[in-house]
Amino acid sequence: MAVPVSVEHFDAARLQPGLDDAFAQVAGRFKRREVRLRARSCVQGMLSGLERKNGWTLAEYAGERTPDGMQRLFNAAVWDEHGVRDDIRTYVLGHLGDPGGVLIGDDTGFVKAGTRSAGVQRQYTGTAGKITNCQIGVYLAYASPRGRALIDRDLYLPRESWIADADRCAAAKIGPEVGFRTKPQLLQAMIERALAAGVPFAWVTADEAYGDNGPLRRFLEDERLGYVMAVSRDHQISTAAGKVRADVMATRVPRTGWQRLSCGAGSKGERWYDWALVATAASTHRLLIRRSISRPSELAFYLASSPRPAALRELVRVAGTRWAVEECFQAGKNEAALDHYQVRLYRAWYRYSTIAMLALAFLAVTRAGQFPPGGPPDGPATGGEAITAAPPAATHGDHVIALSANEIRRLFALLTRPSIDHAHVQHWSAWRLRHQTRARRCHYQRRRLRDH
Repeated sequence: MAVPVSVEHFDAARLQPGLDDAFAQVAGRFKRREVRLRARSCVQGMLSGLERKNGWTLAEYAGERTPDGMQRLFNAAVWDEHGVRDDIRTYVLGHLGDPGGVLIGDDTGFVKAGTRSAGVQRQYTGTAGKITNCQIGVYLAYASPRGRALIDRDLYLPRESWIADADRCAAAKIGPEVGFRTKPQLLQAMIERALAAGVPFAWVTADEAYGDNGPLRRFLEDERLGYVMAVSRDHQISTAAGKVRADVMATRVPRTGWQRLSCGAGSKGERWYDWALVATAASTHRLLIRRSISRPSELAFYLASSPRPAALRELVRVAGTRWAVEECFQAGKNEAALDHYQVRLYRAWYRYSTIAMLALAFLAVTRAGQFPPGGPPDGPATGGEAITAAPPAATHGDHVIALSANEIRRLFALLTRPSIDHAHVQHWSAWRLRHQTRARRCHYQRRRLRDH
């Protein structure tokens, strides 16, 4: 078992040079020195202890007199956000890359109040657990025994409320060349980019919103990519007797057909379930069923396909790896300000998200640096085989828990925070008051015009 260094021996002095190394990977995409330095300050601010991280607060943290420059960074400055994305991927793979890596697709919501942010509408998001006014970002994560990070992103644009409304698209700077693409189509495009870039991976996994999509699964099969994709309980499975619902297939599994396995370690230890693997009409497809130990009626279903033979343990491992993308979203939003933005334009969303992904990648790489090859002992089981055994009644591990992304970010914020300049603080307080006064006056004027 790989044992991390203790916090007493963690070289916190390497945090700032580590971020310098990370930014050096992307610095060439910012041709002008002013823009490059501002982007560097933006990443630093995203990792700071600021309560909220937007154009105003990031500019104040960077020592600037107004938010204009930081807002230009997202909206108008000349730099290649897609090139930066590619460089982030290279940086991540240089530290976390592994031939047995897993690509994980998923989407996350960004709740918004207005109607002008690109792609915003009332739609369901698991972030809020309901239909609400939000944007949806589709992301591709990479997971290996060394860690996990986000390596690609796309903004979902609804067909009727956005793509079909040319004026609304023009206001958000969405060009006419941008057409409608479903979330599975966005994920497929990201996987295609990963293939073109030579990303080392053996499997693809995603939740049922993507697993239920036949064209996406056929694309993976055509590319001879192994996958373990979650599907809904009413997904129709092809059998020799015809189409059968996945949950009906589960009722036909004999008692001896279940095997107790851990699909990886979670925050509270190994995640134990009972698993069954059922053949389908296609020799290359199998139905993987997960059953809760404490609540046997709680089932989850996966379609598994692989160009090479794969044992149940390996399929279980891949299914468990899907949770790594949820950990990326949690760390991205809590530690790297992934959801703090207040930008409205289409391209600005990509720019902000990309810089936040760089901050998150730095945390992932720094965390991986605590371990020798073999990976963290308390991370998801993305390498090796699933564990086969009965779950112990209690686990009394005495190894030191690794520093989390949260703790690394906290250490970074404390050790790199700038000294307090009282004049600068007072300047920004006065600036905010002037802006709020103008905004209130404009609001009252608009209301008077509307009422009369």
